[in-house]
Amino acid sequence: MNLKTLKTLEYNKIIDLLIEKAESSLGKEKIRTIKPLTNIQDIEYLQRETEEAYTLLIKRGAPPLYGIHSITPEVKRAEIGGALSPSGLLRISDSLRVSRGLKNYIKETKEDKASDYPIIEGLVEELRVFKSIEDEINNAIISDNEISDNASSTLKSIRRQIISKNESVKDKLNSIINSQNNKKYLQDSIVTIREGRYVIPVKAENRGNVPGLVHDMSGSGATLFIEPMAVVQLNNELRELELKEREEIERILRELSNLVAEESEGIANNQNILQELDFVFAKGKLALDMKATRPILNEKGYINIKKGRHPLLNVAKIVPIDVYLGKDFNSLIITGPNTGGKTVTLKTVGLLTLMAQSGLHIPADFNSEIAVFNQVFADIGDEQSIEQSLSTFSSHMVNIVDILDKVEYNSLILFDELGAGTDPTEGAALAMSILDHLLKLNVRTIATTHYSQLKLYALTTEGVRNASVEFDVETLSPTYRLLIGVPGKSNAFEISKRLGLQEYIIDYAKDLISKENVEFEDVLQAMEKDRLATEENRQEAERYRLEVERLKKDLEIEKDKTKEMRDKILFKAKEEARDIIKLAKEDADSIVEELREISSEIEKDRNRKLQEAQDKLKSKLNKAEGEISRNVLNIKSNKPPKNLKAGETVEVLTFNQKGTVLDEPDDNGNVRIQVGIMKITSHISTLKRATSDEEEKIYGSTKKIMGSKSKDIKSEIDLRGKNLDEAFLELDKYLDDVYIAGLKQINIIHGKGTGVLRDGIRGYLRSHRHVKSSRLGVYGEGGDGVTVVEIK
Repeated sequence: MNLKTLKTLEYNKIIDLLIEKAESSLGKEKIRTIKPLTNIQDIEYLQRETEEAYTLLIKRGAPPLYGIHSITPEVKRAEIGGALSPSGLLRISDSLRVSRGLKNYIKETKEDKASDYPIIEGLVEELRVFKSIEDEINNAIISDNEISDNASSTLKSIRRQIISKNESVKDKLNSIINSQNNKKYLQDSIVTIREGRYVIPVKAENRGNVPGLVHDMSGSGATLFIEPMAVVQLNNELRELELKEREEIERILRELSNLVAEESEGIANNQNILQELDFVFAKGKLALDMKATRPILNEKGYINIKKGRHPLLNVAKIVPIDVYLGKDFNSLIITGPNTGGKTVTLKTVGLLTLMAQSGLHIPADFNSEIAVFNQVFADIGDEQSIEQSLSTFSSHMVNIVDILDKVEYNSLILFDELGAGTDPTEGAALAMSILDHLLKLNVRTIATTHYSQLKLYALTTEGVRNASVEFDVETLSPTYRLLIGVPGKSNAFEISKRLGLQEYIIDYAKDLISKENVEFEDVLQAMEKDRLATEENRQEAERYRLEVERLKKDLEIEKDKTKEMRDKILFKAKEEARDIIKLAKEDADSIVEELREISSEIEKDRNRKLQEAQDKLKSKLNKAEGEISRNVLNIKSNKPPKNLKAGETVEVLTFNQKGTVLDEPDDNGNVRIQVGIMKITSHISTLKRATSDEEEKIYGSTKKIMGSKSKDIKSEIDLRGKNLDEAFLELDKYLDDVYIAGLKQINIIHGKGTGVLRDGIRGYLRSHRHVKSSRLGVYGEGGDGVTVVEIK
């Protein structure tokens, strides 16, 4: 890519924004090296990286990237056998902690089956965890210049001896300075240190009265700092212990450095992966900040930016633009007044193209398309050069000559005020010639201009299209909307009139310009009026369409209500029909019972007649039942019983009665059933297996308990301020309650704090019988202060 173009389009400012999003110096270093690419496969890969990071940031929050350091010098020093400093070892420990944290971060992400982050998961998969080395370093080193007593038992013992020896020296010296015989020889009754040894301040004239070694003298010479002979041996022993302490610390550092050396290759590889991950997530964070989307890439030179925004302008104030180029036309000529947004349009198209080719998402609507160009050139802004004695026109022409010399197929060229700065007639002719040359080369070109000749050129030349930046003459201000297909009107006369210029001057000015120009401007004005009218008609049509959609939705709601009402009426009718049949059956059973009592007292002939009467009555009932079943009681079971056997109990839905199966279903699915005293035949689709009374009681009791629990239980519990024992006791009962209530997801509020309560609860949840999975909350759920739990 042309370096001057990158500077002109302010590509470096996008890089600066991206650098701010990186957590480490390694990530920032990698960002400084990126440039727009020209291979579409490479760009697609970078775009997928950005998309994965963007999605993960939304769903899971920011990854644990803090603590990434450049540890190459430390690793190399360890490899050649050198001992690392405490600060160097802590940097390595931080790096190992970040690697382990990312493993856990992506592990929880994998538990979501809908997740798909192959690139980031692949990078994290390559990270190696060295928990033992990390623990050894953290156990031994407290800070950049402090080694822990726990680093080794020898070190702990030495330090205890040092403390004891220090106390002995201080006690001996205190007894010396507090002695009445010695006080008169001392300058002050204090114990101090010189050259690492304990001394007392003695008046110079009393040197001979205090036997010992002189280690220092005050500036005036009046005070000598003497180590009394009584403590010389104790100080010597103390110095020996300090030397042993230093040797033990050096041994511990060498031992830790050897651990690093043994895994130097894996640790160094981790650093490279962490640098890449920091870079990838920086791209995702920038996309999140810009409300950017992944563009659709093509190699056909087609640009279709929907509601694009310049990434360096205030998103709340900028008016989005729609720009398309490269399908029906390859050259776009934008006209309109100054400060109307023409230059911003050029820069937006150019900068979004460079961002997309760098693997960055662009601030535009979804499904915006960006072409991958081999070259992008831009001649934008006032390039006047006093040093080179070049006018604005000359400076622009130097750039244009350079562009035309370098341009190849599949390029994008952006010209601001093409041909300006010289005679309008010559400038317009030159501009048209340049545009014609690029059009023949099939190069995508966008140019801004004030020249009317170029508006006419765009109207009459195939492959070239006019565009304008809308201007409101009433308010004398631009709207910044880009209108493709509509040439801009100069509006000079209208603006002057609105500003109060006398009409006779405006009329005289109109007489001075050619009739063709006046007619052309009038045509443009008529076209603008037609466009506004068309826009109003389109908006009205859109309103009508939305109204039709609303009415259609209301009609669907009414249709659903009607269906629901019809279903209720049918259900009520079926219930009444079942009641009628039930009463009829009860009456029939009663009559038959009476007839049987009578028949036992009369002759056999009468018995036969009674049986005939009974059969006739049953026949009529069965016929009535069949009619009702066909017309009203067409009730189907949502779970017809399978593998039905004789002797099983079933519920006959058409009668709302239980019965016993007499025979297995025949080939047509009909089943003979004993219901009370009646034997009926019913299709298997109207039956369902009946539960026993005991099961129904248990089910009813359980349902009642679950209903009670689900009514009272909340979907979150606040454990902040509790210790672990209290939290576990309350949490265990709460999990039992939500399990019974049938809740599927709950939130546990534990706060951030030191993390002890959060980690304890997370560990407790992993082995709980009711817990399916758990994760920390994301942005909008409470972040690290909340754990979201999925119940089995």
